[in-house]
Amino acid sequence: MMNVKLNESLSMSKIVHGYWRLDQWNLSKEELLKLIEEVVSLGITTMDHADIYGAFTCEEKFGEALSLKPSLRKEIQLVTKCGIVFPCEKRPNYKAHIYNTSSSHIINSVNNSLKNFNTDYIDLLLIHRPDPLMDPSEVSEAFTKLKKDGKVLNFGVSNFLPSQFNLLSSYLDFPLVTNQIEASVLNLEQFKNGTIDLMLEKRISPMIWSPLAGGTLFTNEDTKTLNIRKVLEKVKWETSASSIDEIAYAWLLNHPAKMIPIVGSSNLNRIHSAVNATKIKLTKEQWFEIYVASLGHDIP
Repeated sequence: MMNVKLNESLSMSKIVHGYWRLDQWNLSKEELLKLIEEVVSLGITTMDHADIYGAFTCEEKFGEALSLKPSLRKEIQLVTKCGIVFPCEKRPNYKAHIYNTSSSHIINSVNNSLKNFNTDYIDLLLIHRPDPLMDPSEVSEAFTKLKKDGKVLNFGVSNFLPSQFNLLSSYLDFPLVTNQIEASVLNLEQFKNGTIDLMLEKRISPMIWSPLAGGTLFTNEDTKTLNIRKVLEKVKWETSASSIDEIAYAWLLNHPAKMIPIVGSSNLNRIHSAVNATKIKLTKEQWFEIYVASLGHDIP
């Protein structure tokens, strides 16, 4: 599986493994390490995290598994996010659920993540959510210091609208390398709000979270989802794919924006489906048939 080149120093696997549910997988350190090794053997080398996942526990669990085989660190790219705050057992000093993109908070978050992962650098740091109180000069100050200190090699954002992406970019001396956004055959919002257009304009590959709509693609019984599943089944048969999730991933992967889907499952069958999707070529007719089913009406 070929990688996607985000800049001269960072390449990511076409499929990313996401760990936001890690605390629900009930895996021992040894079992988690085995899963990571199996994922890497499939060509998935990029691992997606956030400081808040599992109420600030998932990074540490991943780091404990990674410490069993430190040499694996050189084979993977670690992505994590910061900026969301809420009080919990691991963060009793946090007083409320807010966004915090101050320079001090970003730097403290990164230092915590480095400790959690048992590593001295993070390949890619993202601001997790747009902060209405964001002072872009403070974010720039933090990013610049972290880059200079070698603690973070690359920077990006998550869930940013085009105006928010351009605003932060204007304060930086180096480019943001990605915007992690939600998109799927059930969610076309990013196609409508200009986010994907901006990624194409900037020659930036967006990371895609919830590419299977959080599993509702398989469970919802509303008319829209039923129609989409029917079309996905048809295209599955036409392409000799093994499952409709392969087609759902392929629909994203066949877009010219070079989208990078995140698989947030520990189920190897689900992970294999995403990897298999990288080999599926959809025709324009098939792509638009799925698109129209999601729209709920024909294109003009």
